[in-house]
Amino acid sequence: MHFYTYDGSFEGLLTVVFEAFERKAWPTSIEPEHLAQPSMFGEHIAVVTDEEKAGRVWQGLQKKLSINAQQALYHTYLWEQAGFEQTIFDYIKLVFSSTQSIEGHYTAPCVLQVQQAAKQVHREKHRMEAFVRFQKTADGLYYATISPDFNVLPLIVRHFEKRYADQRWVIYDTNRRYGAYYDLSQVALVNLEVPPHQRSMPLAPEARDAQEDSYQQLWQVYFSSVNIPERKNPKLHLRHMPKRYWKYLSEKQPRALR
Repeated sequence: MHFYTYDGSFEGLLTVVFEAFERKAWPTSIEPEHLAQPSMFGEHIAVVTDEEKAGRVWQGLQKKLSINAQQALYHTYLWEQAGFEQTIFDYIKLVFSSTQSIEGHYTAPCVLQVQQAAKQVHREKHRMEAFVRFQKTADGLYYATISPDFNVLPLIVRHFEKRYADQRWVIYDTNRRYGAYYDLSQVALVNLEVPPHQRSMPLAPEARDAQEDSYQQLWQVYFSSVNIPERKNPKLHLRHMPKRYWKYLSEKQPRALR
């Protein structure tokens, strides 16, 4: 039995693939090093991320997979559910051992799992793009928090970079404790040390722009005015806007008393 550990990065996982093929030692399990549990049985192989080795694996996959399949594989990494590393490894191993395309080979569990995981991540990406709401801070920075089911922050930054190219903004993932910061020229992924009790809280009144409350109230008034009671369809509404996303939406917050 071979137990692999890596640093948790996508490049690190591709390095695990390279090392496993180099050693002909197929993994029994693959885990991030900070989560791995020591075992008395089998061989523990701690893999150090190597950009060159990871690049060689990815170049090999690019020759055998379509753009959509490459994207699905990366989305499976962002899926983060238990066992996703082994699924990715099994998929890549099948790719390199097959003379024909495996992309429609859904009888293979790893192929079906990658397809399903990619769909879930893609759906969460679009929901985050639709439901994120920014608050303007006193220094002109637009700030938003998210807590997605999957690690979709790297996938949504391009959308906001295009849509809000003329303003500085930060989107902070409260579950994974990192954020994306746009400085009017480029986006950088940054680690933010936010205390646990503040991660999901709205900005304090003194930190908000003076007009922010007025903007949010105007949005709530608009939402109420276009919401025709006779045409309400709660089931359809919940399908398009699940309740777990309401915390992001200004129009779903209690109306301030004036």
